[in-house]
Formats: sequence, structure tokens, C-alpha cells
Amino acid sequence: MKKPNNRNRLLWAVVGLLLLTICAFAVYKAQPILFPKIKQSAKVDPHCDLRAGPCVSDLGQGIRVSFGIKPKEIPLLKPIKLHVSIVGLQVDKVQVDFSGVDMNMGFNRVTLNPLREGVFQGDGMIPVCVRDAMEWEANVLISTHEHGSFIR
Repeated sequence: MKKPNNRNRLLWAVVGLLLLTICAFAVYKAQPILFPKIKQSAKVDPHCDLRAGPCVSDLGQGIRVSFGIKPKEIPLLKPIKLHVSIVGLQVDKVQVDFSGVDMNMGFNRVTLNPLREGVFQGDGMIPVCVRDAMEWEANVLISTHEHGSFIR
């Protein structure tokens, strides 16, 4: 029976420690992307239906955010147009994050392109769930230069 070589054990321990360090660093760097700091959260009108038209949220202090999706039937696995209009706030970046209400569906975030002052648009797609019906939630994440944080 061959004795384990101490040199091989040390090598595997160093490799394992190196991989663990790389994984920890990746998690640390991804933290702000996966879990942005929310400075302000707006209440959404519970009667708003994106299939009927854009949803509008009033953040106070003259700030209004409108969010709409086309086509109105909001198909799964097909391209959809996302449109965000913002009044009363200087904005650097707008993203829309889709998440399953009852099930974690992974990272589904789209960065919108600025069209003009306060107007952003982009293409997204809602994935399919293994369940028959899935309720989705869309969060509009707004990044401002002044605060460097997000408003939902």
C-alpha cells in the first residue's frame, strides 16, 4: 500500500484555499450588482395593470416614474420593449429587474438605454417557469449621480 505524499496534500490544500479565495472575492464583487442599496422605495398602485398601460409612481418632491411594457399581452420567451419615463430627477442609469413572486428565478435584469432626458428604453424577455403559471414582479432601479444608489 502506497503512503500518501505530504507534498501532494500540501499542493491540494493550497489549490483549495486559492479557489475558496477566488469564490469569496467574486461574491464580494457581485454583491452590489445582485443586491443594490435601495435609498427610496415607491409604493406601486395595486390596481395598475401593465397590460392596460404604463404604471406611474409618485416618489414625492415632484419626482414621477412611469413604467410600461409592449406588447401589452407581455409574452414569455419573446422580446418585449421596456419604457421608463422619469420627471423631476437627474438620472444616470435605469434598469428593470424581473423576479418571480413565489419562486427565485435567478438574475433577470435589463439595463435600459437613454433616448432623451428622462426617457429610457430597452429590450427584455421574461423567461419560462417550470410551473404552469408564474406571477412576475418588475422593479425599476434608478441610479443617480448625486446619491450613487438606487430607487425602486
